[in-house]
Amino acid sequence: MKKKMHGLIDIGANLTHSAFEADFEDVVTAAKAAGLTHIILTGTDMQTSEAAAKLAGEHPSFFSSTAGFHPHISQHVNPVNFALLKVLLQNPAVVAIGETGLDYNRNYSEPQMQRRVFEAHLELACTVRKPLFLHQRDAHTEFLEMLSAFRAKISGGVVHCFTDSHKALKEYLDLGMYIGITGWICDERRGKTLQDIVTYIPHDRLLIETDAPYLLPRSLRPKPKSRRNEPKYLTEVLGRIAACRNEDANWLRNVTAQNACTLFQLNNKVLSHTEHSEGF
Repeated sequence: MKKKMHGLIDIGANLTHSAFEADFEDVVTAAKAAGLTHIILTGTDMQTSEAAAKLAGEHPSFFSSTAGFHPHISQHVNPVNFALLKVLLQNPAVVAIGETGLDYNRNYSEPQMQRRVFEAHLELACTVRKPLFLHQRDAHTEFLEMLSAFRAKISGGVVHCFTDSHKALKEYLDLGMYIGITGWICDERRGKTLQDIVTYIPHDRLLIETDAPYLLPRSLRPKPKSRRNEPKYLTEVLGRIAACRNEDANWLRNVTAQNACTLFQLNNKVLSHTEHSEGF
């Protein structure tokens, strides 16, 4: 019997973003043609979380979703929002809590407000028992401190779109976190540090993502006419990671897909690339 292999799994794509309104079905078709067999749709506020959950419920073999509040909007989040979030997280299509964390790079919300909302997500994760989809930028010290305080009570998580230092990487790995790598690693200007340290991520903790429509891989040739990133470009991220780690891309594809299935409990949802998923 032929052994089934996983296709590509994009653990973070913002496909409910307005950038995909005009050609959503074409984007999904292109993703499937590129070898993707599952995409986790990122929720960053109540509207996108609900829209992502709806899509995931309609197409469960190809989509799952996350639900939460991005640190940028922390100042607008209230207890009513969290009550609605808690209900949404009961939906089996929603496989993770977030996107949540701390972002001190632009401080769209005051750090104190960000910490309050992040802590509320962490508390929720202790009872809901779903993994966290985590965001951290220029806030490593406080982020690590808060995450560490709850680590024994949560079921794990992924530090999504990791771009930090080797020290930060080690500290997240020591906490048992998975690490999500995006097209940042394809950037010859900003991605050099990540290219150098990606080899230190153990095979069983590595995840890949596009963060579409953001972070279009700069190494794409020919260069796309649009700056919009799409899930179909996950192949470029995979190839660059494999080159940096001196590993076979097909083998790494299967490893990262299995890691996604393990963290997000996707094994009963994800189809192998030898099977056919429902159409759009």
